[in-house]
Amino acid sequence: MSAPTAALPSLREDLRLFPAAPNRDGSPAWVIQDPARNRFFRIGWLEFELLSRWDAVNAAAAAASVAESTPLAATPEDACALAEFLGCNQLLEARTPQDTAYLGRLRKRVARGRLHWLLHHYLFFRIPLVQPARFLARTAPLLGFVFTPAFGIAIAAAGLAGIVLALRQWDAFMHTLAGSLSPEGLFGYLVALAIAKSLHELGHACTATRLGVRVGHMGLALVVLWPMLYTDTGESWKLASRHQRFAIAAAGIATELGVAALATLGWSLSPDGPVREALFFLATTSWVMTLTINASPFMRFDGYFLLADALDIPNLHERSFAMARACLRRSLLGLDAPDPEPVTPRMRTFLVGFAFVTWLWRLTVFLAIALAVYHFFFKLLGVVLFAVEIWWFLARPVAGELKVWWSERARIPGRHRAQLGLAALVVCGLVLVPWRTAIRAPAWAHAERQQVLHSPLPGRLTQPAPSGGAVQAGDALFVLEAPEIRNRAAVSRVTAGTLAEQLDRLQAVPEGEEKRAVLERELARELAEIDGDLAELARLEIRAPFAGDLLDVDPELAPGAWVKPAQPLGIVVAPGEWIVEAFVDEAALARARPGDTARFYPRGEEMAPLAGRVESIDHARVHQLPHPMLSAFHGGPVETAAESSRLAPRAALYRARIRLDAPPAARRVMLGTAVIHAAPSSLGGDAFRRAAGVLVRESGF
Repeated sequence: MSAPTAALPSLREDLRLFPAAPNRDGSPAWVIQDPARNRFFRIGWLEFELLSRWDAVNAAAAAASVAESTPLAATPEDACALAEFLGCNQLLEARTPQDTAYLGRLRKRVARGRLHWLLHHYLFFRIPLVQPARFLARTAPLLGFVFTPAFGIAIAAAGLAGIVLALRQWDAFMHTLAGSLSPEGLFGYLVALAIAKSLHELGHACTATRLGVRVGHMGLALVVLWPMLYTDTGESWKLASRHQRFAIAAAGIATELGVAALATLGWSLSPDGPVREALFFLATTSWVMTLTINASPFMRFDGYFLLADALDIPNLHERSFAMARACLRRSLLGLDAPDPEPVTPRMRTFLVGFAFVTWLWRLTVFLAIALAVYHFFFKLLGVVLFAVEIWWFLARPVAGELKVWWSERARIPGRHRAQLGLAALVVCGLVLVPWRTAIRAPAWAHAERQQVLHSPLPGRLTQPAPSGGAVQAGDALFVLEAPEIRNRAAVSRVTAGTLAEQLDRLQAVPEGEEKRAVLERELARELAEIDGDLAELARLEIRAPFAGDLLDVDPELAPGAWVKPAQPLGIVVAPGEWIVEAFVDEAALARARPGDTARFYPRGEEMAPLAGRVESIDHARVHQLPHPMLSAFHGGPVETAAESSRLAPRAALYRARIRLDAPPAARRVMLGTAVIHAAPSSLGGDAFRRAAGVLVRESGF
C-alpha cells in the first residue's frame, strides 16, 4: 500500500480461515488456505484481528479499531505490511488496472523460460497416479486396531524378539548380507524397497484419513530422476493440533519400522529358502532406509516434519537458514543485522547450529548426487548434469548470499573489511599460489633382485626350509613330494619291468616279430612316462635361484603340510640395491619427473626415512598390484576391486620406481609411504587440470 490512508484492498472470496495450534508463546494462531493452489499461510493474533476489520476505511482505521478493542498495539504500518504480504502471495482480488499490472509484473518475475522449466522438472517433479480418498474412507475404519496401544506393544515385542534372535544368528546374517551383494540381490532390494515405501505412504494416508484430512492424491516423485513415492497430506495444516500433524508425519516411519520388525522376526524363524531371503531383503531395506533417510531432519523427509512439529516451528529450514545468515552477517561483516524473528537466546543457538549442520549434510548429499548423476549418464551429458547439480544446489545459494554481502559493502566497518580482505588474500594464496611440492603415494620397498618361491605342483612338504638367513645359489630350500606322481612312477616301473621280461622271452621265438614290435612301443611309452614323472618330482625340490637372504618363510610350513602352487613359501632377496615402487595418483602424475628426490617412510617401523631418487615413471596405469600385501583386502594401503583374487586398484594409479641411496638396515620387504618432492603446484591449477582432463576424456576428443 502506498499510504495508511489509502483504502484496504479486497480479499479473495474463496479463501478459507482455520484455527491453528497456539504459537510457542501461547498466543493464538490461524491458517489461511488458498484452495486454488492448496497452499497454507499461518498468521498470528494481530493479523487475525486486522483481517477481522478488513472492511474498515483504511489501514489507519483498522489499526485504531484493533488497538481500542484488544490489548494489541496495532499500528497503520502493521496493516500496510499485512496488505503487502497478502498481495505478494496473491490472496487479494485484482479489481483495478494497477492490480492487473502488478499481477503481470509478478508473473514476469516468476515466469520461467524453457531451459529453466526443463531444469526444474529434471531436478524435481511429481506424477500423480491415484486419488485414494474413497478407498481410504472405506478401508481406514477396518484398520482401527492398528492405532491401538496393544498393537504397538505387540509390534515392539516382535521387533525386539527378532533383533535378539538375529543377533544369535549373526554369522548367518552377515553371510546372507555378503551373498546379497550381487545383481540378483540388487533386484531383490529394489523390490523390497518398492514394497516398504508403498506401505510407508499408506501409513501416512491412513493416519491422515483417520484424523479427517483429505488425501488429494498419491503418486511418484522424481528427485534428480530418482523415483520416490509420495502422499499429498498438505491439508494437514487445517488441523489445529500439532500433535495430530506429528502423528501423520510419524505414521510412515512407524509403519516401516513395524514392517522391519515383523520381517526381522520372520527371517529369524524361517527355514532357508526363498521366503527367508525375501524377508531378509525387506528387513534390511526397511531398517536402513528408515533410520538413515526418513528419520533425518536435514532433508525435507519425515524426520524434518517431525522435528518441526515437535518444536512447533513451521518452515524450520527456511527460518533456521535466515537466522544463520543474520548471524553470519553480524559476526563476519559486523553489520547490524537483526534476527528475522524474536526468539530466546537458547532457541537462536539451536536454529543457527541446526542450519550449519544442515548445510554440511546437504553439501555431502548433493555432492554424492552430482557424482552419481555424472557416472549414471554418458560422457558429456554426465559432465553437464554434474555442473547443473553443483550450481543449483551448492553454488547458487552461496552466490546469492555473496551478492547480499556485496550490496552491503558500504555498511561494513573498516576493521571487518580489513579482516575480510586479509581472509580473501589468504584463500586466494592457498588456491592460486603453487606451494604444494610433495606427492604422497602408497609404496613398498624391496630388493631390486628378489624372487618369491612357489611350488610348481601341489605337494606335501617333507623338508622345510632353514629358519632363514643367508643362502647360496642352488641350496635346497624346500623339498616336497607328490604321492600321486610317485605312485604313478612306481606303477610305470613295474609295468616297464614286466614288458622287458616279455621281450626277453620273445627273443627266441622267430614268429614273434609283430608282438615284439607292440611290446617295444609300450615299453618306450612307459619309460617316457617314468622320465616325465621323475622330472616332475625333481621340480618339487625348490632351490635358491641366487645367493641372498631367505625371508618371509611361512612359520606354519611343517613336515607333512600340503602346499598349493599359488601359496608363497618364502622370498629370496639378493643383497645390494633396493627399490621403492610408489603408486602415484593420476592427478599428481604430471608433476612428478624422473630425477626428483624422494623419501620412503616405512609403516610400523622404528627407523629413519630412506632417501632416494625417482628412476622412472610408467606411462600406463597399474592393472594389477605386484604383491598381495599392498591390497586393502590384506591390510594394505591400496583399495582394490571387489574380486580379492584379482588385485586391481580401484583408482587410476601409476608406478613410480625410486632407487634408494642405501639399503635399509632391516633387509625385508616393507610397506610405507613415499613422498616425492616434485614441481610445485597450486590447488586451483590442479583442479583446473583435473576438470579439463575430465572434459577432454568425456567429450570424446
